[in-house]
Amino acid sequence: MKVFQLSAEPRTNLGKKATKALREQNLIPVVLNGGALVELPYSGTLKEGEKIVEIGNGKGLITTDLTVSNDAVRKLIYTPDIFAIELDVKGEKRMAVLKDIQFHPVKDNILHIDLLEVKEDKPVVLEVPVKLEGHAEGVKAGGKLTLSMKKLKVRAPYTAIPERLVINVDNLGLGKTLQVGDIHIEGLELVNAKNAVVCAVQLTRAARGAAAAAK
Repeated sequence: MKVFQLSAEPRTNLGKKATKALREQNLIPVVLNGGALVELPYSGTLKEGEKIVEIGNGKGLITTDLTVSNDAVRKLIYTPDIFAIELDVKGEKRMAVLKDIQFHPVKDNILHIDLLEVKEDKPVVLEVPVKLEGHAEGVKAGGKLTLSMKKLKVRAPYTAIPERLVINVDNLGLGKTLQVGDIHIEGLELVNAKNAVVCAVQLTRAARGAAAAAK
């Protein structure tokens, strides 16, 4: 997976007025999730921008509030590619992936970004673009290849997740489908429903006519 370098600043003023002022400066509020699990009450020292979100049973998660510039994330957001994000927070490097983006319902500008901090030894779930390769047998017979799922959810350490899931369709026959459960990629777990159809070779009128004529 490609690495996207992004500079961020800690955010300590979390009120609505402060958030509005940030957006007027072409800045975007960001929350970095996936921090350490801690016992409550917490006796340690939090860094600038960090806070603890209580999750119950006397435990909490450390999250970090940040700001990034709109221009800095443009190539991260408006692309079909997926990235591991190397965050630079006042010189400290932290790896993350994009979790969620909130857009304005009318203007379509970015209102908020959620990131998830990742570690090399901890699996994460990401949506990965699908790329079909090969020449399906069913297409040779006059069918039409259709892609139903442009992305699949993959669970693996972020360092093992590829930029694309390349799926060979050479053996896909006329009228046949390829389901998630049919796909096996070493080192990756596909978490979509096993019976979800990824792609298919559909019968065309020409193929039906040829089949009828052959009878």
